[in-house]
Amino acid sequence: MSFDEEWSTARATAAASVSIRLNHVPTDPGGGDLEINQDHIGAIGTEAFQLHERLSTDGKHAGTATAEAAGALSAENFASGAALLKLNTRWESQLKTLVAACANISNGLNYSVSSHNKEEKNLYAEFTASRIDQLLK
Repeated sequence: MSFDEEWSTARATAAASVSIRLNHVPTDPGGGDLEINQDHIGAIGTEAFQLHERLSTDGKHAGTATAEAAGALSAENFASGAALLKLNTRWESQLKTLVAACANISNGLNYSVSSHNKEEKNLYAEFTASRIDQLLK
């Protein structure tokens, strides 16, 4: 089977799977409720932050040596010097993108948890005030 045929089959299978999931109603009546588990979200946010920190430092450890090797190869008129320099530049670009994505995930999850907590407190205060108002009338 060629790549194009295999790719078409995979796309068709994925499209059918999405269609089935979108057209399916869960039998569990509580299955559609939004549930925020702060422990899980916090753990994911922590992992994203730790990955961000590690990538920021460990992802760059070969940059200087690679640039020096590319320069040395280019100085000796090896075509691989330019290719290695291009690879290093691409690596740095992709690394920056990945580090930024990890930061966005971590920050987004932290914001979601704090925003949810604030909303919960506001709703509790409104319901409590409403109940007190009813009792005073």
